[in-house]
Amino acid sequence: MKLVFPGGEHVPVDVTTGTLLIGSGSGCDVVLQGEGIAEQHCRIVAGDAGVEVHVPASGATTVLNGRQVQDVATLALGDLLLFGRVGCSIAGGDAKAAPVVPAPAPAADMEDDGRTRVRATIPRFALRGLSGPSLGKTFTIVDGAVIGRQPDCAIPINAAEISRQHVRLKPNPAGVHVEDLGSANGTFINDKRVQSAQLMPGDELRLDTVRFVLVAPGMDARQQAARVQPPPAPASATTGKPSTTLVAIGAVVVLVVIAIALRLAGIW
Repeated sequence: MKLVFPGGEHVPVDVTTGTLLIGSGSGCDVVLQGEGIAEQHCRIVAGDAGVEVHVPASGATTVLNGRQVQDVATLALGDLLLFGRVGCSIAGGDAKAAPVVPAPAPAADMEDDGRTRVRATIPRFALRGLSGPSLGKTFTIVDGAVIGRQPDCAIPINAAEISRQHVRLKPNPAGVHVEDLGSANGTFINDKRVQSAQLMPGDELRLDTVRFVLVAPGMDARQQAARVQPPPAPASATTGKPSTTLVAIGAVVVLVVIAIALRLAGIW
């Protein structure tokens, strides 16, 4: 078995018994440089039971066949893996370095063999968790990804307030189209409940109490938070009421007036 990088980010890597550490750090077995690559991104572990990809709890984005890996997943020939935005395929042990070199474009008069060649697309948008079990994690968005409580969802969120299949996400050039799938507790964009709506980079997506922000390549932290509204601050206890100091001053004035009136009346 080999890891083959069609984009040329690395030469094909043999997967043999043992562990391959993948990341941007110089001490990794497979060093990758690219957007979204963590210093120690993940491990490929091969043993008697098969080959697995192990993703650390730090939330480094690793996607297997369009589904984000949360902990451990088994690899098989033909699988497609994404480390951040760097992709590779799982090929047989006889794979050569040739796939790394882009194939020349076919001549205009070349006979069409009838097969449609599908090019894997790199996810453009991601959701960054802001609360609950998603806090601090980043979820790459692939076309048709479903967020829900079911483990087989593309983005599984283990929270009781999330429906089994809560919402479907469809990326488009401007952002992500959000479609509520009949959830019990609702889907909200910037605190407005929606059934079907557009989510733009920087917008907040809330599934009941679980919150995310949509991020896109090139956005810095300030831009990511620009459109996310903080929870409203509780109303001040003194709103619409006179301050304690004013009340005290008023009471003193009233007492003085009463004393003067009594004195003038000869009562005091």
